[in-house]
Amino acid sequence: MPSLVEWRVPPDVEPRPENYDYDLRKALDSVVAVKATIPEDAFTAEVLGTERSGNGVVIRNDGVVLTIGYLVTEAETVWLTANDERVIQGHVLGYDHETGFGLVQALGRLDLPTLSLGRAADAKVGARVVAAGAGGAEHSVAAFVAARQEFAGYWEYVLDEAIFTVPAHPYWGGTALIGPSGDLLGIGSLQLQQAREDGSVAPLNMFVPIDLLYPILNDMLTIGRPNRPPRPWLGLYAADSDHGIVVAGIAARGPAARSDVRMGDVVLSVGDSKVQGLAGFFRAIWSLGRAGVEVPITVLRDGRVVEIRVKSGDRYAFLKGPSLH
Repeated sequence: MPSLVEWRVPPDVEPRPENYDYDLRKALDSVVAVKATIPEDAFTAEVLGTERSGNGVVIRNDGVVLTIGYLVTEAETVWLTANDERVIQGHVLGYDHETGFGLVQALGRLDLPTLSLGRAADAKVGARVVAAGAGGAEHSVAAFVAARQEFAGYWEYVLDEAIFTVPAHPYWGGTALIGPSGDLLGIGSLQLQQAREDGSVAPLNMFVPIDLLYPILNDMLTIGRPNRPPRPWLGLYAADSDHGIVVAGIAARGPAARSDVRMGDVVLSVGDSKVQGLAGFFRAIWSLGRAGVEVPITVLRDGRVVEIRVKSGDRYAFLKGPSLH
């Protein structure tokens, strides 16, 4: 993400204080810029890079910042920048691969307002919201909720009901979804393309609903990850296609890379379960048990049916843990 002084959203989509029933300026002051540096030998460095920038939102008076996990996964150093341009070092408390949330602890006084946690039910389709980035109104978007629906990500990720908003924020990672009452309804994860009736496409943002944080927040604060059995993880990237679910990539050093899974394989079934859709593929894997379980997969390869068994892993075991400097 460019420096805060290098860009701004178009003035016609900036949120204006008079259009909201809460103190917009105070709410926007709770959003900070997040910049993380990741070691070159980190597991996620090849895909996500070693320099990551985005946003986060202060959710506690003790300086805890909620962001999207991919910004700070395996981070060696983290810096937080407030709207008044103060820079404070942070420490990664943890991240959760199932929801996508990440937590950072500021190591100095932020002296910033907190944004209270709301309920995603308030993000009704058509609701007026703000996609808030660090830097105030000039880096935020007056948006509305366009849809709430299931989302499956190619990296073995599923949300039962994600929140989608338009117009899209150009630097969406970790943005705060501020609801009609001025509270936090979600955290920005992606920018996607929505097909219009005239055949054109329009960008929209996907947010992780804040409700998913409530059951795991205490665990994230104390042990850095939710206290639940880890899901089986294969370390592959899959995509929907006209022919079915296709293996589009394989994570180096991951479980799939150690098996006979190959790029271009079309997944037919997981065990006795016929695969239907990307979300169905991942849920079929997770239904087999916890990380470490052997996952039987049947694929179509070069016109032949091939059966493969993959020893799944715990995704966290492949990652560098947070380090305090």
